[in-house]
Amino acid sequence: MTKVKAACIQLRSSCTLSENIAQSSHWIIKAASQGANVIVTPEMTPLLVRDRNELLTKVSRFEEDPALLAFCELAARLEVWLIIGSLPTQNDTGEIVNRQVVLGPDGYVYAYYDKIHMFDVELGNGEAYHESNSYQAGNRAVLAKTPFGRIGMSICYDVRFPHLYRLLAQAGADILTVPAAFTKVTGQAHWETLLRARAIETGSFVLAAAQGGQHQDGRETYGNSMIIGPWGDVLAHASHDEPGIITAEFDLGDVSTARGKIPSLRNGQDYRLCLVGDGISKTPVFQPSQ
Repeated sequence: MTKVKAACIQLRSSCTLSENIAQSSHWIIKAASQGANVIVTPEMTPLLVRDRNELLTKVSRFEEDPALLAFCELAARLEVWLIIGSLPTQNDTGEIVNRQVVLGPDGYVYAYYDKIHMFDVELGNGEAYHESNSYQAGNRAVLAKTPFGRIGMSICYDVRFPHLYRLLAQAGADILTVPAAFTKVTGQAHWETLLRARAIETGSFVLAAAQGGQHQDGRETYGNSMIIGPWGDVLAHASHDEPGIITAEFDLGDVSTARGKIPSLRNGQDYRLCLVGDGISKTPVFQPSQ
């Protein structure tokens, strides 16, 4: 059995890089002082900027990113596994990506994942988001191997695509990360339900660190960071949108226990869709004999 003490950091990131690095570092240090050895921060930890032109002036190449360098140093100093929920950065070809990073207690980058599913939605009442206007979508699912278990990486809107999580769990993920900047509207309606569903259907622990409150760029996020067990039980819940920390200690042996009880990852089948009728007129398949 492997025990983990995890912390999710809840933030209210602004458009100022240095301010966000300082604030998130404060909470990361506090989480480490409480004994957390795995710490997750939200989506867009060091910079939450909606305007593409402003974003372009503030992002750096990944290897030179000042937020990444600061967090690598912090992970090494605290000797913790630090998962930066995401940061906006430039990939090898200069495109801006929404990238999650796993940092080891030696300060090295062990894995990174670029958000696959872009948040392109029209929520009504003038609230719209077009993430693909600013970011290049990723094209690979990522599983990070650590001494305590395997981490399946995802970001925010990804949570609405269950096939990604099934793939990660079948590949051996014990923990799923879902750092987010969920809108208040969608968070109130769907956040907890989606997170618990991903935990239950994969039999995995879910670490969901969130942004919360009214941000400098005008958006309002839901907060309510959560840690959920593989049976769908809520182990920790922020229940608000203020910056802070939630922690939970758990045993990764619970993953195999949950999957042993309901082995849905092994029981899945491939299906062939049979479409009957065109949705307007219905043609009988046959007439039973009288």
